[in-house]
Amino acid sequence: MTRNTLILLLIGFTLSFSGRSQNYSRSELGVMVGTSYYIGDLNNFRHFRDAKLAGGLFYRYNVNARVAIRGTLNYLSVSADDADAKLEILQERNLNFKSTIWELGSGVELNYFPFQIGHDRFKGSGYLFMGLAAFRMNPKTMYNGDEIALQELGTEGQGSSLTQKSKYSLIQMAIPFGFGGRVSLGNVGSLGVEFGVRKTYTDYLDDVGEGLYVDHDALAAENGPLAAELSNRSGNRFGKRGNESNKDWYFFTGATLTFKLGRAPSCPGNPR
Repeated sequence: MTRNTLILLLIGFTLSFSGRSQNYSRSELGVMVGTSYYIGDLNNFRHFRDAKLAGGLFYRYNVNARVAIRGTLNYLSVSADDADAKLEILQERNLNFKSTIWELGSGVELNYFPFQIGHDRFKGSGYLFMGLAAFRMNPKTMYNGDEIALQELGTEGQGSSLTQKSKYSLIQMAIPFGFGGRVSLGNVGSLGVEFGVRKTYTDYLDDVGEGLYVDHDALAAENGPLAAELSNRSGNRFGKRGNESNKDWYFFTGATLTFKLGRAPSCPGNPR
């Protein structure tokens, strides 16, 4: 199954549930505001480093008091800079990037306890969630005061005779998962917090994938001098550029506010 097919199925899956909002008492619309960051070759271990403002919208359909299905649309931003690294060898590598991420996802929530907005007893619960998402990235770097898009350059020889790899796609797939908690705001909606992890299937969220540098002069001849210059900014023509064995991850954490669509449940004492 191709990536485009997966994306179309994901969109259809999300829209199929948004079309069920006529069951008003089970449907919610919400917003999430928080921060996003990434873990990868330019930030191996430091969580919440370079965290940026992020936000999103989501639709939730409550199947029953313990299970909900949701669709999400998020806007995030991630970045990292070797200048902030603790190790001197990483500082000498001298790479940096930033990227905005548009993410469309769908998934399932499982409540720890029965929960229903407006219920007399079940006023709060933690939950776990997992799903599938498609996202668009666009890694860029600052060079001589200009913002340069990196994918089209092929900084690791993509699209040249130096490697068999073609240029990576800006549209990728991820598996979102995490946990959260929320409390009921009377019969109106709910307030919560959420921590979400995104496992991606690309090593190029930061434009750093292969472990070794390609030949500088050959890359300049085939992909242009700018590609060669941004491929290796350390001045050292040898050594490691990244770790090809680890894929990139990104994270989204923040506060959620949801509003119930339409009428209150006909029997508030009985969770659905």
